[in-house]
Amino acid sequence: MATYWFRPKRYGYGVTPVTWQGWSMTIATAIVVGVSSALVPIFAASEPWIFVAIPIDLLLIFALTVVSRSKTDGEWRWRWGK
Repeated sequence: MATYWFRPKRYGYGVTPVTWQGWSMTIATAIVVGVSSALVPIFAASEPWIFVAIPIDLLLIFALTVVSRSKTDGEWRWRWGK
């Protein structure tokens, strides 16, 4: 039996974390994206930090999407509720 970390949302498109693994991955991604985005103005004058932060953010969001699609109980599609 597979353990699903996410379940489809009742309304709209996307998924919601339902286990601690799903929540920890979602929160960790949000923290890293937030920190790297907050560091852009600080390091922008001395280094091309924006060219490092944007690929990191995109890579993390892509990884979260891939893992959440593979760990979802059901398919991703638009839902109107029950």
